[in-house]
Amino acid sequence: MTSEAQAIASARGLTKRFGRKTVLRGIDFTIPSGRIYGLVGHNGAGKTTTLNALLGLTDCEGQIEVLGIDPFKNRARLMNDVAFVSDVASLPRFLKVRELLDLVADIHPKFDRSRAVSFLEGTDVMPDLKIKTLSKGMIAQLHLAVVMAIDARLLVLDEPTLGLDILYRKRFYKRLIEDYMTEHRTLLITTHQVDEIESLLTDVMFMREGRVILDAPTEDIGHQFAQVIVAKDKTSEAEALMPIYSETRFGQTVMVFENIPPDKLNPLGDVSTPSLSDLFVALMQREGEA
Repeated sequence: MTSEAQAIASARGLTKRFGRKTVLRGIDFTIPSGRIYGLVGHNGAGKTTTLNALLGLTDCEGQIEVLGIDPFKNRARLMNDVAFVSDVASLPRFLKVRELLDLVADIHPKFDRSRAVSFLEGTDVMPDLKIKTLSKGMIAQLHLAVVMAIDARLLVLDEPTLGLDILYRKRFYKRLIEDYMTEHRTLLITTHQVDEIESLLTDVMFMREGRVILDAPTEDIGHQFAQVIVAKDKTSEAEALMPIYSETRFGQTVMVFENIPPDKLNPLGDVSTPSLSDLFVALMQREGEA
C-alpha cells in the first residue's frame, strides 16, 4: 500500500452524524496518486457524504487530508487542484457554450480555455448554442471538455454518465482515460454501473451502511475472492467451506468464497474471479453490522 505521504487523499476514523443518524462509521482509506478509484455502494451507504468530506463540503469527526491539507478548512486552496463533476444538470443552462468557457476561465486559475475548445472540435457542441438546447449527450461532452481543460490532480466524478445511453457512456470514459488520465492524476468515480467501468478501475472501494467493506486494488481481487460454478455432486463439500454468497443461475449453483486456497476450490467445479458487480452483490448480501 502506498504510504500516506504519497497519498492524494486519506482518512482515519472518519465519522459523520446528522442528528441521531450516523452516516459514516469511523472509516479509513488511503487513495494513492495516479489511480482510478471506483467508489461503489447502494443509496444511503455513505458515498455522497464521503465525497462531500473529500471536497470540503462537510465537516466530519476523525482525520481527513486531501493533497496534504484539511479540505474543510482549506477548501478554496483545495479547489485549485481538484475538479468535480456531480451531475450534467449542474451546468448553468441559461448560458451559451462560449459564455460558460469564459466563466470557468475567470474563476479557475488552472483552466485552459483553448484546450476546452480543442476537445469540443468535431462534436456538435457549437460555441453559440445555449446549454439548455443541448441534448444530454452533448452536455456530457461539454462537461467533460471543461473538466479535462482543468489541470487538476484529483478529479471526482459522481455518477457522471447518469441518464446517458450506453454509446455516450462508453465515449465519455474512453475520452477521459485517453485524453486526461496521467500518472500524476487521480480519478475517483462513483457509479451504479460498475460493470461497464470495471476494466478502467485500478482500485475499488465498496461501502455499506457507512462502513468500507472492501478497499483493494482490482488486480488483487482474484487473490482474495473466487467464484465457483459448483458441480452437482460437490454442493455439500462447497457449503462446508462457508461461501460468503450462494445463488442458483440457470439451474447451476454459483458460490463466492473469500480467502480459500485454490487447491480446495478447484475440485469443486469451474473456478474464476468474480466480476466487480458479482462481488458487490455477494458482499452486500452478507449480514449487516449493527
